[in-house]
Amino acid sequence: MTASSSAPGLDSRYCGAQRKQQPGPCTRPAGWGTDHAGAGRCKLHGGSTPNQKASAARQHAEAEARAVLAELGVAPVEDPLKQLLALAGQVLAWQKATAELVNRLDAVRYQSATGSEQIRAEVVLYERAMDRAVAVLTAIARLNIEERLAAIGERQIDVLVRAVEAALASVGIRGEDAVEAKRIVARHLRALDSASPFESRES
Repeated sequence: MTASSSAPGLDSRYCGAQRKQQPGPCTRPAGWGTDHAGAGRCKLHGGSTPNQKASAARQHAEAEARAVLAELGVAPVEDPLKQLLALAGQVLAWQKATAELVNRLDAVRYQSATGSEQIRAEVVLYERAMDRAVAVLTAIARLNIEERLAAIGERQIDVLVRAVEAALASVGIRGEDAVEAKRIVARHLRALDSASPFESRES
């Protein structure tokens, strides 16, 4: 259980608001007397106010998300830079898909049942996809992600080449033969690492 924001250390199953009449936090069940039982403040401590209702809704959503993640057994992100590039690829693919939907429309607006003019859902989706694409690509540009990935790749190649060098020495291969072997290994590794993550997905 997470601790209540109003009373650090108190189990989130309780209201946790500081009482005025008696010292200490309120120990009524979280959301007691409200329409969000199980989360947030109780009825006597502002639990029915719009802000507290919104806070309780967020707590419910976070609890459900944690439960889903626990069931899925989601592994931690080991390489956030590559994950960001992968996410960018998905965002751009979604933006292209929504653009195709918009291109098929005869008009971007329609008359609702009440007679008011409404923008079509496809256009709204496209606009959101554009915003997300801009946000992700801006983040990548600010991180200088391609150069960082290249630097990481070079360090990995150096480690592997040194490992090959040690392996060759252990079996008695030294001198020009060892130098040539390391050169070949490095060339092949760089060839494998040279393709852009965007190019590899679009090819």
